[in-house]
Amino acid sequence: MTTTAAAESQPFQAEVAELLHLMVHSVYSETDIFLRELISNASDACDKLRYEAIANPGLITDGTPPEIKIVPNKAADTLSVIDTGIGMERQELIDNLGTIARSGTRSFLSKLTEAKDGANLIGQFGVGFYAAFMVADKIIVTSRRAGSDEVWVWTSEGGSGFEIAPASEEAAQRVARGTEIVLHLKKDAAKYLEAYEIERIVREYSDNIQFPILLVPEEGEPRQINSASALWQRSKSELKPEDYAQAYKQIAGAFDEPAMTLHYRAEGRQSYAVLLFAPSQKPFDLFQVERKGKVKLYVRRVFIADDAELLPAYLRFIRGVIDSEDLPLNISREMLQNNPQLAQIRKAVTSRVVSELETLGEKEPETFAKIWDAFGPVIKEGLWEDFERREKLLALSRFTTTSGENRSLKQYVDDFKPNQTEIYYLVGDSVERLKSNPKLESARARGIEVLLLTDPVDAFWTSAPIDFGGKPLKSLSQGDVDFGLIPLADDEADDKKDEPAADAATTIAVIKDALGERVSDVRASQRLTSSASCLVAGGDARDRALERLLAQQNRGEITKPILEINLRHPLVAALATDGAQAKDLSLLLFEQAQILDGEMPADPAAFASRMNQLVLRGLGK
Repeated sequence: MTTTAAAESQPFQAEVAELLHLMVHSVYSETDIFLRELISNASDACDKLRYEAIANPGLITDGTPPEIKIVPNKAADTLSVIDTGIGMERQELIDNLGTIARSGTRSFLSKLTEAKDGANLIGQFGVGFYAAFMVADKIIVTSRRAGSDEVWVWTSEGGSGFEIAPASEEAAQRVARGTEIVLHLKKDAAKYLEAYEIERIVREYSDNIQFPILLVPEEGEPRQINSASALWQRSKSELKPEDYAQAYKQIAGAFDEPAMTLHYRAEGRQSYAVLLFAPSQKPFDLFQVERKGKVKLYVRRVFIADDAELLPAYLRFIRGVIDSEDLPLNISREMLQNNPQLAQIRKAVTSRVVSELETLGEKEPETFAKIWDAFGPVIKEGLWEDFERREKLLALSRFTTTSGENRSLKQYVDDFKPNQTEIYYLVGDSVERLKSNPKLESARARGIEVLLLTDPVDAFWTSAPIDFGGKPLKSLSQGDVDFGLIPLADDEADDKKDEPAADAATTIAVIKDALGERVSDVRASQRLTSSASCLVAGGDARDRALERLLAQQNRGEITKPILEINLRHPLVAALATDGAQAKDLSLLLFEQAQILDGEMPADPAAFASRMNQLVLRGLGK
């Protein structure tokens, strides 16, 4: 292809160059992804044209319908994907094909390098155009922005950069609007020139694309090879599970199977169709700071936006489409945030999704477990943010507890011990560390189940006053805990009541004097049965796990804890009989409680010295 002016060379962004290197020099089994991604990009371009034409009808006055063509050419070893969509100007070609303007790019490249098959990551991250370099050693992109007289050619061989130049007169005449992508295929990619292979890929991944996909054979007439129907507008009775699975993969750009499908039509004050899916695997960008959802908004089958925030952030893993019959086609992105009709749709669909998840948990617990394992930490964000649905979100939540995994709060309450009135929990870094936490001892002695919460969000939602079915949630790390009315599970545990206890007033006074400003108080513990000490927060203070998390983010200081002591423990009892070592023993009680709570002593060397001295004294005896 010739151009009317010298081509200008430009380097790729560093991340793009690295990505292309991975594409060219790695062999992923799912090379079919390149065609799916190019078709998806072409569909997006046609959607954008229809959307912009609402405000500017002159963009489509030539009468050319939005469509996508696939043209194999065995003689030239090229495969072309052509659309009559919005097209790109010179700077858009540079920005869209030369850079990856997304957060998380570094992390993505690292994961892609480690992955045995990067196809799923490619689809999740939205860099599908570059997947074409898995099958092509040269790509030529010719594009004309709708309404523009200029046509530009972008060329790259997958190296360190690309060239961009004005198109030749012949190319300009060929591309009246939209984009033509010509792939010069590698020898081992010749199968993609076969009509049956192209049709297979389109049927599998792109059958529900809204626009006609035409196969232009070297001989014969072009023919449409996709159904081009809005599946969400069809009746559920017409559709099979494989239809939904295919639609999910096309709409979400995913390779996994949907764990949940929600398809219905709302009628009444507002009319809209809903087709939503819960993935069975985590999307790559699940924990990006923006927490944006990926449900697409259509108005009367015209694509409007894919970031209209149709669901709250804690349901951002849901993928799919909402198609309204009532919203204005010319709704702007600014209006999307404040439109009362859209707000009603958001509220209704959110409640329906939560109810559907709750029903799935009751009727298909194994399927729901897949969703919870992948997205539980995200759903629990709603316990903090969505007061209106908190009770329902608590009902569908599953927890690891001292009694097992995937336990619901209903199961927890059903297993209440005699005289138990609260739901107890501990927040920490890992289940293993929590299981060895001394604050569990008194609860364990009575067979009381305790929630073991290890997700970062757990420290936040538990800080709110929350109850389930009138049963308040109570932290074992905060405030007073009294299990006196709950009987011991094992009579042998009662034997410890007969063990001599240190004098409370004297012992507490000695420890307070030794620790000084390190603690806010020292008191006898109702939590401990075998350990010597533990640290807790006061009733009005934040839970210690939340304080540590906020302190790491420079959003607060850690307040002075309360030291609780077990008066029947030999180390505590020794304080009253060994005045010379009282200060060292008091400090050891405090520092070992810090360690068991996941903290480091302020002076590790001094702690080690005190511990060594105590051991040597024991050996000396």
